[in-house]
Amino acid sequence: MPILRETDEAFNQPPPLEDTDLFASDPSLAEAVAAFGGKVHAAELSEFGRLWGSRAMAERGRLANDNPPKLKAFDARGNRRDEVEFHPAYHELMAHSARAGLHCSTWTAAGEPAGDAAEVVRAAKFFMAAQVETGHLCPITMTRAAVGALAADPALRAQIMPVLGTRSYDPSFAPWWNKRGMTIGMGMTERQGGTDVRTNTTRAERDGEAYVITGQKWFMSAPMCDAFLVLAQAVGGLTCFVMSRFRPDGSVNAIHFQRLKDKVGNRSNASSEVVFERAHALRLGEEGRGIATIIRMVALTRQDCAIASAGLMRSGLAHALHHARLRIVFQKHLADQPMMESVLGDMALQVEASTALVLRLCHAFDRAPVDGGEAAYMRLLTPAVKYWICKSAPAFLFEAMECIGGNGYVEEGILARHYREAPVNAIWEGSGNVMCLDVLRALARDAEAAYGVLKQLAAQAEGLPGAAEAVAFIAGALRRPDAERGARFAVERLALLAAAAALNAVHSPHAALFAQTRLAQPHGTMYGAVDLDPDAMRGLLARALP
Repeated sequence: MPILRETDEAFNQPPPLEDTDLFASDPSLAEAVAAFGGKVHAAELSEFGRLWGSRAMAERGRLANDNPPKLKAFDARGNRRDEVEFHPAYHELMAHSARAGLHCSTWTAAGEPAGDAAEVVRAAKFFMAAQVETGHLCPITMTRAAVGALAADPALRAQIMPVLGTRSYDPSFAPWWNKRGMTIGMGMTERQGGTDVRTNTTRAERDGEAYVITGQKWFMSAPMCDAFLVLAQAVGGLTCFVMSRFRPDGSVNAIHFQRLKDKVGNRSNASSEVVFERAHALRLGEEGRGIATIIRMVALTRQDCAIASAGLMRSGLAHALHHARLRIVFQKHLADQPMMESVLGDMALQVEASTALVLRLCHAFDRAPVDGGEAAYMRLLTPAVKYWICKSAPAFLFEAMECIGGNGYVEEGILARHYREAPVNAIWEGSGNVMCLDVLRALARDAEAAYGVLKQLAAQAEGLPGAAEAVAFIAGALRRPDAERGARFAVERLALLAAAAALNAVHSPHAALFAQTRLAQPHGTMYGAVDLDPDAMRGLLARALP
């Protein structure tokens, strides 16, 4: 039996996919950006794509995950320290994301929506960054989303925005008002309730103009942020607060981290269990209006969950297709084997539709402040889009790993990390059932606006196979008295219809293919279990990675 020697050269092993422009190499992303208002930003996005597609950024992503954060709860003398240490690569990723404005570019200096195509352009960057390293995007997205909740207190927002709104990343452990940039995290859930935050037992007591908070959080996201949005029970009911790492006098606030979560994925990012011991905080919004206040933040973080999941799927497709084009199996390139071509073509179709849908949703966020129809689209479709895309990602990435084979299943490759990363976006900020309930709530609160969105989707998908039947089914299913029982299927059909409509505005031939294989006929449980025209498949793959 031959022995593998160090001098033996490997053959039939595709090189890594690196040093590529993540924007220019993705026509479906570029065309979706153009379709939804961001065409003039193509050069800026390509510059971002070249940086994030570089070997250097890939290496930073690897190092940040191979060297996860460490909790330093005490110093050598037993004094409370409550700091989390990160590898330098994590800080470099944060600095690059901050420099690109991923945490602030959708807001004006005053904290108002920036308008134009700010959401679409920022989403395209977020989509590309997620392909390289997703964990560090947790504090980035929470910081950006927190500004939505800060609207409940314009005076407090005015104090924070001059620091939050800079494109500087400052990892120093110091009061945020003395820093050149800041990040904001959140602490909502507790052991006994999870999503049911009304069961929270953490208490808030008045202390002059401020409050002191005592209690615990089972998940405190990104514990080294400079401040957190926290829910606690005040006299008037569940209330939202801004809790800084430092008290106004400069002393460290009583935020005591118990341990860091040992998570399936999301390794570069820290999540913690925490205890508050009369921690200083400022009220955000009225007492008893905590959910209404923080939901402004949650809508934006849900949007980012969908964007990141779509980005992970795009990366999985690109790596699988790159491998298949260069790997020879049975005297033929893997990508030219008929069944593999069917699998990759079907996957490419899924990614095109997902990309179009998340950017269409971001276009609604851009337009919502001035367009009631787009505001209704945003309310109804945000949970539906998060539901479908985030729950699709893990299975998609498994298929991408299988396309590569054994090399896809080892930790040296990026797909193992993507696969472990994918489930968090479906779980965080509301699981699948919660998303379906939120669609039903949007319908109950303003049925006229919700059905107006359905009519809009019907018009945008007119002529696509199965679209009319899907509209009729969704309308009937959501009107049923027991709609909750069938909500998952109805919400999935709603997302598929919205994806077909969005893709129709970007690339109508592929929208027809998507509708034919997802709306007009049942899609198989596995990718490639469709009968696509060979020319159509080759067209999809040519666009997927030119």
